[in-house]
Amino acid sequence: MVTTTLAGMSAPVLFKTACPDCRGRFELASDAFRLAIGGSSRTTFYSFTCPDCRRAVRKPAGERIIELLTGGGVRTLRLHTG
Repeated sequence: MVTTTLAGMSAPVLFKTACPDCRGRFELASDAFRLAIGGSSRTTFYSFTCPDCRRAVRKPAGERIIELLTGGGVRTLRLHTG
C-alpha cells in the first residue's frame, strides 16, 4: 500500500494486487475495490475488476486485509444473516 501527501492534500491510496486469471500485477486506487464483511471467512472478501483482462476478481479477506482496506478508504458492505 502506498500513500502520499502533496501540499496538505492526500493522494489516493494505492494497493498492490494481482489477477489470478491473467497473472497481471498492478496497483489500484481504493475506489477500484469493494470489501464485503460477512459472518464467516467464506463470506468476507474483497473484489475488483482486473484492468488487464477485465475479469471480476474475488479474494478472501482476513483481519489484516480488512484493516488495510478500510484504513485506505475502500467502500465496505456489511453482510447480515438471519
